[in-house]
Amino acid sequence: MTTISVQRLTPGDIQAVRDLNALYADAFADHETYRRDHPDDAWLARQLAKEAIILLVARINGRIVGGLTAYELPKFEAARSEIYLYDLAVAESVRRRGVATTLIAELQHIAVETGAWAVFVQADYGDDPAVALYTKLGVREDVMHFDLPPRPRP
Repeated sequence: MTTISVQRLTPGDIQAVRDLNALYADAFADHETYRRDHPDDAWLARQLAKEAIILLVARINGRIVGGLTAYELPKFEAARSEIYLYDLAVAESVRRRGVATTLIAELQHIAVETGAWAVFVQADYGDDPAVALYTKLGVREDVMHFDLPPRPRP
């Protein structure tokens, strides 16, 4: 049986963030967005110090084989928050071994600890493995997603 360890990254874990970005780059085939060389260490440390930013890595035999990025979003209509699971990836060599499920379970534990009432995630049509995983773990809602570009003030 493979032992999967999960760690929440802190400001001192800059190299782990860079390794996670490299994993994301491979998993998402997006090497331009998830480059190792940016942002700088100080910026990464500041982001990791924020309680609302949750970066988890999964390791097998000390090697990062999976990770997720999530954000706690405070609500104003009630004294509660939600957690948005933004990125989740597992190295191809260890897929279907429970890495993603283990990472999500840890995020669900963090949700309880922070008082969040929900964890939510989006999946793209055609990403059948992600849809199957999230269907197994939660309740599906069909929603529309819109990207609204930033616009400067006139």
